[in-house]
Amino acid sequence: MEDADERFMREALSFADQASALGEVPVGAVAVHQGTIVGCGSNRRETDRDPLAHAEMRALSEAARELGRWRLDGVSLFVTLEPCAMCVGAMLQARIDRVVYGTESPKAGALGGLVDLNALPHNHRLQVRAKVLEVECAERLTRFFQGLRQDV
Repeated sequence: MEDADERFMREALSFADQASALGEVPVGAVAVHQGTIVGCGSNRRETDRDPLAHAEMRALSEAARELGRWRLDGVSLFVTLEPCAMCVGAMLQARIDRVVYGTESPKAGALGGLVDLNALPHNHRLQVRAKVLEVECAERLTRFFQGLRQDV
């Protein structure tokens, strides 16, 4: 039987596929509150020409609008790739409870891959679960970047 974390990560993977279809790095995210998706996002930096258009940022913004508040306590964020420093900072500021990610990002990850912002002395801490559906998440990124190298 599939657990809830895997079920929501599969939803995030569908948003990663949407990003890939646009030629974006395939990262997807869903924000969940009380078992219901309240925000979702896919990478759209190139499409929107916006450095803030990371999947996580889009999911957090949508969750805030849906819930009518900027403090997102009670929210878990599921993302296919370990979040970067900007996104972890936003999660800490929004006071989400938990982040679940698929594959590590040794070059940019901010939950232990490159740095661990969650370990710094903040007034809030994220609960973190890593490597949920890691193979599926990593395969999408590998295929995407292999495709880019073949096109050059």
